[in-house]
Amino acid sequence: METKSEFSRLVANLSRLGLTKVADALPAYMADPSSASKPAVQVMRELTDAEIEFRDRRAAESNVVLSHFPCRKDLDSFDFSYQPSVSRDQVMELKTLRFVEDCSNVLLIGSSGVGKTHIAIALGIEASRSRVPTYFIHFRDLVVRLRRALAEGREESTIKNLNRYRLLVIDEVGYFPVDKAVAGLIFQLVAMRYEKKSIIVTTNQPLSKWGEVFADPVIASAIVDRLVHHSTIIRITGVSYRIKGKLDEAGEGPAAADPLGGPHRKRGRPRKAASQLGPA
Repeated sequence: METKSEFSRLVANLSRLGLTKVADALPAYMADPSSASKPAVQVMRELTDAEIEFRDRRAAESNVVLSHFPCRKDLDSFDFSYQPSVSRDQVMELKTLRFVEDCSNVLLIGSSGVGKTHIAIALGIEASRSRVPTYFIHFRDLVVRLRRALAEGREESTIKNLNRYRLLVIDEVGYFPVDKAVAGLIFQLVAMRYEKKSIIVTTNQPLSKWGEVFADPVIASAIVDRLVHHSTIIRITGVSYRIKGKLDEAGEGPAAADPLGGPHRKRGRPRKAASQLGPA
């Protein structure tokens, strides 16, 4: 039977070795009558399991903080019934992060407020917690950063810094104008990551209109070409979550809206394919 001094020394040793969770759990563990009959190996395994679990949780939380997400979202809180155009199975497959292992991309296309950013953040947080180096950035902030890099002659180092993450989440492409010089740098970033690392993009613009977003149809086509080659594309039709319930109050009903502008139609001329933007 251990003496009080031996127990105190053990706790001190554990603290000195940085095994803080083992030190915290040890008193309650030793007070449990069932612990006395356990082999020493089992005791050590259970205590070190607790330490590893604690460190994994702490590391996961640290990774999420370093990824710069604007808020916390998870897929359990996404209302698939409100957005039936989104396949739950498809999104849950993305949650496995197999797309990161395959170095493929995810494009979420839809009008404002339909849940694109929610899904993007949820997938990004899932990756961060799984120790995948992840970085979230709004498209506007990306443009501002690249413009500053151009002005200061730091284009190469800025792109390399953004490229070091295995998963890059770029939110709200299409809400902010881009000049040709910055568009060229974005192409360099996308090209550098092509078939090597993953990108999640949310956009309110159809891919066929990215020539307007990037101020150059040729650059836009080259960007789109590399993004969609290995990708999962999710087009979300429906009403904004921000006005959920308000349409019924106004007597409008939950009429679906086309994510690319205008009412959703089952018939009509097909939209121009992204590949028709121009040569890559």
